[in-house]
Amino acid sequence: MAGTTGDPPGAAETSALGAMLGYRAYARRWVFLLVLSLLSCSNATLWLSFAPVADTIAQHFLLSTEQINWLSLVFLVVSIPFGVVAIWVLDSIGLRWATVLGAWLNFAGSVLRALPSTAIGTQAPFAFFMSGQGLCAVAQTLVIFSPAKLAAVWFPEHQRATANMIGTMSNPLGILVANVLSPALVKKEQGILIMLSTYIIPAALACLLATTCLWESVPPTPPSASAAHSTSEKFLDGLKLLVRNKAYVILAVCFGGGVGIFSSFLALLAQVLCVHGYSNEFAGLCGALFIAFGILGALVLGLYVDRSKHFTEAIKVGFCLTSVVCVAFALVSQLQGQTFALAAICSLFGLFGFSVAPVAMELAVECSFPVGEGAAAGLVFVLGQAEGMLIMLLLTTLTVRRAQPSFSTCQDGLDPLDWRVPMLLMAGLSVLFSCCLVFFFHTPYRRLQVEAGTSPSIQDDGCLAAADHMPCPALSR
Repeated sequence: MAGTTGDPPGAAETSALGAMLGYRAYARRWVFLLVLSLLSCSNATLWLSFAPVADTIAQHFLLSTEQINWLSLVFLVVSIPFGVVAIWVLDSIGLRWATVLGAWLNFAGSVLRALPSTAIGTQAPFAFFMSGQGLCAVAQTLVIFSPAKLAAVWFPEHQRATANMIGTMSNPLGILVANVLSPALVKKEQGILIMLSTYIIPAALACLLATTCLWESVPPTPPSASAAHSTSEKFLDGLKLLVRNKAYVILAVCFGGGVGIFSSFLALLAQVLCVHGYSNEFAGLCGALFIAFGILGALVLGLYVDRSKHFTEAIKVGFCLTSVVCVAFALVSQLQGQTFALAAICSLFGLFGFSVAPVAMELAVECSFPVGEGAAAGLVFVLGQAEGMLIMLLLTTLTVRRAQPSFSTCQDGLDPLDWRVPMLLMAGLSVLFSCCLVFFFHTPYRRLQVEAGTSPSIQDDGCLAAADHMPCPALSR
């Protein structure tokens, strides 16, 4: 058994090891993926657990709606500075220790959030809520882009996109769970403690599994040629290479803009639809369809690109289809009585848009290899969060109060907002990002090129002879 150190072996050592022993995929890679997926799902539920029951939480603890909104916005604020630190932790200290640290922060934050519902935290509930959410936000930066690193160092090349898809899509699955579970548990104020306690359970389980079941950051024998011949640059050198990589910058800006549009869409969906008489329940249904179809699309697309390696084609087609649906939403959302059309549009929005997220993470690693996977995927995430804040701020700034009579179901007691210009702007940004990606993004698959010149990777403890046809030790015992 390999030691627990987080530092991967050097390029020369891993190359020699791959030549001597061949490549090997360990069954415990699935345990690592399970733990990381559970942790990411738990973190996402903690992120948005307050949003669906904001009115009840605010009334019970005598807080304002703005304070409740900040319990979700703190994740965006924290992710930008701490995301850069997390990139260094992931590539320098190791995947195992990043996951364990994230699990403990996530668990501590979940417990801290529950204290205001007990006698301990009744004097300053917002301070406890914000402190707990802050710890969970830091944990998110250690978890959210780890699937790309895990797929690269633990999985053979024909499983990388699928592993990345499973790890990445566990986060929106957590968002879906929070939107369904929080309203179900908090029908009255007495259910708040039950809700907060319930979210501690998966956080505690992920913490326990991460601490006891994860033994090393990298496998003793690499699973693929790219893992064996990895020459990941030092942290600052890697960031410099990424900034100078034209293909990576285009991908990061365009995909980051897509992340910002999706974040704004989920956060503002209810406010946009209530103006034209759609209920909050229907807005919640549209959000659930958006995420559910996104997970389904990611599953199908992940399996496809794992076999075809058509990363660039898949993401360009996905972006174009997403832009078409975004334009349709901008137009149809301003009409009344279009429930079936809006439900279908939100489903297609998730199907085409969310599904490209794991592919984009894989493509970021492919076009920037041999820069560390944590830096390649992490910088895209940090940029996406920053663009999300800017886009959301821009969209909300452009709204004006409607003077004419309406069928609004908005609950703020004021005249409803006019979202026509912000929604058209959102559609325009989607088209702009898609055009930039289609026309200007071109890249070789650097990691696959390295693997093409060496022996292919082997799955499930198998082994291939090295280039000099040495006998495989795993088969000669």
